[in-house]
Amino acid sequence: MPERVEDRLKAMIVERLMLKAKPEDIGDEDDLIKKWNVESVQLMEIVIGLEEVFGIQLGDDEFSIKKFRTVTNIAAVVREKKPDA
Repeated sequence: MPERVEDRLKAMIVERLMLKAKPEDIGDEDDLIKKWNVESVQLMEIVIGLEEVFGIQLGDDEFSIKKFRTVTNIAAVVREKKPDA
């Protein structure tokens, strides 16, 4: 069974941000900023990760903190840009 976009995102977030957590510890709806102390600079790391992992590019006007606060929201961005993900 192929991995869910959300699970691939969690693995990438833990790896890129060096979070002291396992990917499965992060809930789809967890507020990454409040619960995991992710800072806005780190959110940009996630954007770069999206380009590497999913091959999608985001313009500056497409980035917002709200879109990147939860794994569910980030997955929605991925699916919007790459429907076959």
